[in-house]
Amino acid sequence: MDADYEKKLLELKSKIKSFPDFPKPGILFWDIFSAISDGPTCKLLQSLLVQTVKAKFPEVEAVIGLESRGFLFSFALAAELGIGCLPVRKKGKLPGEVVSYKYELEYGTDVLELQKNTIRPGLKCLIVDDLIATGGSITAATQLLKSSGADVIGCLLVIELTSLQGRHNIPKGIPVHSLIKYD
Repeated sequence: MDADYEKKLLELKSKIKSFPDFPKPGILFWDIFSAISDGPTCKLLQSLLVQTVKAKFPEVEAVIGLESRGFLFSFALAAELGIGCLPVRKKGKLPGEVVSYKYELEYGTDVLELQKNTIRPGLKCLIVDDLIATGGSITAATQLLKSSGADVIGCLLVIELTSLQGRHNIPKGIPVHSLIKYD
């Protein structure tokens, strides 16, 4: 990527606000909504996402948006690239026949689902979300897609919390790219 790309990243980073002790004491919440509350920053973020996909994941055939903030970025990105946009949702939120994947959390279990008729074997999918912390939901989405016959070619995140080492939980061989990193 070039100097203009790096300049855009710094501008985006300057727009993201943090909120200490939210949603509970000891958590520092990085709020992407603060960054996209104005038109120029929305356009800037979309430009960065498109530029990144074209450079790092040019073979992508479908963008997978994770519930719920991933939906925002996946649709805009897919529309710009002229490819499909598929949601991965929590259990019970999608109509029709679905495939499910149950996964462990620090405090219990959860289930992600995908509409069965949206995936064809070998479909080159890029998972997109706003943030990676521990990597649990992204790892679960990866397993869900693979079990459905898709080829997960990578993960694209706006923010990565590096101190939580979530990228190390993503299955080996799947590239992870984050625009902005915080410790």
